[in-house]
Amino acid sequence: MQNTVTLKNDISYKKAGQIEETRFEKIHNAIFESATEASITVAHEIAELIRSKQEQNQTCVLGLATGSSPIKVYNELVRLHNEENLSFENVITFNLDEYFPMTKENNQSYHFFMHEHLFNHIDIKPENINIPDGTVSIENVEEFCIDYEAKIEQAGGLDFQLLGIGRTGHIGFNEPGSHINSRTRIITLDNVTRQDAASAFNGLQNVPKKAITMGISTIMRSKRVVLLAWGENKASVINETIQGEINAEVPATFLQKHKNATFVLDKAAASELTRFKTPWLVGECRWNNELIKKAIVWLCQETGKSILKLTDRDYNNNGMSDLLALEGSAYDLNINMFNNLQHTITGWPGGKPNTDDTFRPERALPIQKRVVLFSPHPDDDVISMGGTFYKLIKQGHDVHVVYQTSGNIAVSDFEALKFAEVAADFIQNTDNNINFNEVIAFLNKKKDGQIDSLEVQKLKGLIRRRESYAATRSLGLKDENVHFLDLPFYETGQIKKNPISQKDIEIIENIITKIEPHQVFAAGDLADPHGTHETCLKAIFTALGNLKEKPFMKDCWLWLYRGAWHEWQTHEIDMAVPLSPDEVAIKRNAILCHQSQKDRVMFQGNDPREFWVRSEERNRNTARLYDLLGLAEYDAIEAFKKFEY
Repeated sequence: MQNTVTLKNDISYKKAGQIEETRFEKIHNAIFESATEASITVAHEIAELIRSKQEQNQTCVLGLATGSSPIKVYNELVRLHNEENLSFENVITFNLDEYFPMTKENNQSYHFFMHEHLFNHIDIKPENINIPDGTVSIENVEEFCIDYEAKIEQAGGLDFQLLGIGRTGHIGFNEPGSHINSRTRIITLDNVTRQDAASAFNGLQNVPKKAITMGISTIMRSKRVVLLAWGENKASVINETIQGEINAEVPATFLQKHKNATFVLDKAAASELTRFKTPWLVGECRWNNELIKKAIVWLCQETGKSILKLTDRDYNNNGMSDLLALEGSAYDLNINMFNNLQHTITGWPGGKPNTDDTFRPERALPIQKRVVLFSPHPDDDVISMGGTFYKLIKQGHDVHVVYQTSGNIAVSDFEALKFAEVAADFIQNTDNNINFNEVIAFLNKKKDGQIDSLEVQKLKGLIRRRESYAATRSLGLKDENVHFLDLPFYETGQIKKNPISQKDIEIIENIITKIEPHQVFAAGDLADPHGTHETCLKAIFTALGNLKEKPFMKDCWLWLYRGAWHEWQTHEIDMAVPLSPDEVAIKRNAILCHQSQKDRVMFQGNDPREFWVRSEERNRNTARLYDLLGLAEYDAIEAFKKFEY
């Protein structure tokens, strides 16, 4: 049965988001263009609730979440406090969970997180802040949990509960198998949850195995629940939660029973919902070229047929009769789509000289192009487009690779210590302004969660830099065409980064202006677990926008590649660059030059495979999909999407 929300909330979400639920969906949801826009809307609902309670001289009891999802909500609440006089004096908060054991001072603790992002910046009374205590003795945990529940009840219950969602479908730390009647308790964390947290803790072995969490029952008693989810990584579990059956193995599905729950999503997190993934199964569509391509590719996969073998019956039996009526016949649809996809394939990513380029992805002229390849981290270039990188160099283009960040936090302490000890064996004092004996001493005494010293940050950045030179040399690129920006937003020494600044934008503008490229390649993979790709891409978009009136920009095309986590879907690809087996091997060798990222991968996300393995399997899978569609058979394909800025 469809959940209901108050009319006021429903109207506010309709104004800002997209609410067009279908018979497949069992939880009210609002979908936004961006996480920022969505977060502001949620923050304003919370602010309105707080002010309403103030007018009635009542306390406002908030249940709060941690993790990356609510950060922008907290940012907006802080802004409302500073700029619009939103007071939190009448607010009592209860946090969902905390790792166990965990000290409050540890920068991975949720106590630290909440004060860093919210409590230190507003006028909430310290005695009104409630966070599960990760330092309580194991003998007293049960009593603490009973008392935590009692405090929530004494406060009048939760007026509003903010949630995120984990890949296991957990809300709070209610892992698969949690009962709907569960209350605040200690729980053993699922291995998937611990893997997702491993990078923040500098390795899986450092992630606590237990946590204290509010129970499902505690959450379900909240008067209002808003769950946030951003990005493609959450799309699968969001689909399962909103459209699947209630199942203790996906604890978030219990929210289908809540009377006043809303899922607030960005488009990427909503992408697996039926109305977005296969809208022709929901009802009549407004067909455009992109949707037609998406539908036909899906139909080929659904039927196991190549494009040219699809029949009228295939279209009619799979919800596309209106498309067939619009276009006339399967024959016409098939021929047009086959030609469309065929024209995406090229072995000349910089354009093929002296040829008719009418149906080619890239221009034939100028024959030698100036190319800027932006790489957020010092290995994204070769992981994502190492074969195309090699082809561009081999085909005579003036290629420049630009590493936007140092990537230092992705070097493990183990690797840094190894390099420091080798360096110390060769020199007695300092080199490159690094005292290696001090580095060794720091790493040997480093505590969990401690931020690296400046010396260690320099060393880790130097490791990534030298590995990058090794990789680009293996592809035949000249050293003078390798540029390191070390954008300031990244250089915090910790996973949390600063907001992008005008200085970051100016640095990118300067390198673009210096090279005056005909082609820019940039990372369009926003599934990066810690958001560096997204930040780097936004900086490039802003810089390109600022430079748009420059004469050279009229001939500059922007191509987006995807990274280690996802690939463009077939219907999204504008340029498909085939790789021979030899070129796949060359790409692999370039990736393996990044030794610090091999074996002990710091930020591998939810995929345990090494980056070179992911990359090859992804490229071969793209080639297999093209083969399935009836196009030429290749060993591997790298994919790109053209972006109009």
